[in-house]
Amino acid sequence: MTHDDQAFADILQQAELLGPLPMAVAHPCSREALLGAVESAEHGIARPILVAPQAKLKKLAEELAIDLSRFETIDVPHSHAAAEQAVALVRDGYADILMKGSLHTDEFMSEVTARSGGIRTERRISHVFIMKVESYPRYLFITDAAINIEPDLTAKRDICQNAIDLCHALGIARPKVAILSAVETINPELRSTIDAAALCKMADRGQITGAILDGPLAFDNAISSEAAKTKGIVSPVAGDPDILLVPDLESGNMLAKQLSYLAAAASAGIVMGARVPIVLTSRADDSDGRLASTAVASLLAHGKPRREPLT
Repeated sequence: MTHDDQAFADILQQAELLGPLPMAVAHPCSREALLGAVESAEHGIARPILVAPQAKLKKLAEELAIDLSRFETIDVPHSHAAAEQAVALVRDGYADILMKGSLHTDEFMSEVTARSGGIRTERRISHVFIMKVESYPRYLFITDAAINIEPDLTAKRDICQNAIDLCHALGIARPKVAILSAVETINPELRSTIDAAALCKMADRGQITGAILDGPLAFDNAISSEAAKTKGIVSPVAGDPDILLVPDLESGNMLAKQLSYLAAAASAGIVMGARVPIVLTSRADDSDGRLASTAVASLLAHGKPRREPLT
């Protein structure tokens, strides 16, 4: 069993018990992308529909000794067409999960968010990293470190609610949200502190629901109750968060990658706010990370009412 398998064992187990759901996979034309899809089938958590140029897919499958006859495949001319077709499978109700294969995130997400033919909802789409760090007692959810570059307050409200909804789907009834900044006091010149204060008040007024919010919090006093105590911070979140809401994509991306590469954290990645959960991992991520992400997506999809294909 690999590190990621062990880290996400409880989530994998739950997904396996619920059984496989159809998953459209856009352009699984790299070793890790194809293995991630195949392993999800072998674990019984997804039924992959592989959308890719058939010649390229067959060549890769032969190299990896994978029997493609076990899977439904759809031939397309190139990666962009793969994204378009995979999104169409979701839109028409034939797939309950969408997975990005070996294509650029921008190319993939442009089809997801297309005004006509996309699968957006009224909610802002955002990404959540689910990370298991050995020095922390439970999962950490970091958002948004992959899609929204410089979110404004309205976008942060949706980013926050998306992460809360993900926690609920994974059985965390009342997650604690630490809204991060460089400092823990309000500074009008530092927009992230103003946003943090506003988000907390939005939660008080029911504009964000299902969680306990606090911020602004610097990373040290968000994660360490000792650091919070030293600074005299009295908070139900400080030292005990489930969700770390970052100020912008740059800070979030650096934080997530630091945990992966310096603290050997295992990570899964999911996109929330679309009509179905989307498995969105880096092209550098291994198949174990993709498998864990698919398990998370499966738990989310099982929690939604089943949509029949449109006629």
